[in-house]
Amino acid sequence: MTDITCLFLDIGGVLLTNGWDHAARKLAAAEFKLDLDEMEDRHHLTFDTYEEGKLTMVEYLDRVVFYKERAFTFSQFRDFMFDQSKPFPEMIELIRKLKTHYGLKIVVVNNEARELNEYRIRKFNLGEIVDFFISSCFVHLRKPDADIFHLALDISQAPTERIIYIENTLMFVQAAEGLGIRSILHTDYRSTCLKLSSFGLKVEM
Repeated sequence: MTDITCLFLDIGGVLLTNGWDHAARKLAAAEFKLDLDEMEDRHHLTFDTYEEGKLTMVEYLDRVVFYKERAFTFSQFRDFMFDQSKPFPEMIELIRKLKTHYGLKIVVVNNEARELNEYRIRKFNLGEIVDFFISSCFVHLRKPDADIFHLALDISQAPTERIIYIENTLMFVQAAEGLGIRSILHTDYRSTCLKLSSFGLKVEM
C-alpha cells in the first residue's frame, strides 16, 4: 500500500533528453559554424524570457542566431533544435505503469519554451500519460520560483504529503522539498525505481 496519489515530474533529464541545453547549443554551433561564446552570451541574456513564454521561437532565434545574415534558414536551425530531443523509453514506460497500477495523477512541472515543449509533448505522446502540464511557457513562471509549485498543487488538488516529485536538478528538488513535497533526485532509471519503492510505489526492474 502507498499513500502517494500524485507524481510531479520534470521532462528534460527525466522522460526525455534536455531540449535546448548547453550541449545542444554546442552541437548547433559546430553544425552551423557559429561563434559559441557569442551565441551563449546572447542566449543567457534572453532565455528566461523565452522559457516564460514571453518570446516566440522566431523572436528568440532572431536575438540569438539571426541578428546577422546566415547561410542557413530558420527552418533548418529549428529542425536541428527539435532533432536533439530523444526519449528515455524505460522512464516513460515506468510512469505509464505507475499511473495504471496505482491510479496516480501525473503532473509535469518543467521549464521549457513553448514551441519546443509542444513539439516534445506531441512527438513522444506525453499527453497519453500526463494529466496536467505546468510548463513555464504556459504559466509564465519558472522553477525554482515557488509559485510554479504552488500552481501545480492548486491544479492537481493533491496534498503535498501525497506527492512525489521526480527531478534531475538538485536546486529544484530542494525548492520543492522546502514546500513539503517529497522528492527524488533522478540520476538513472534503477536508482529512481528503488527510491519509488521506498515510498510504496513498487515496480519490476
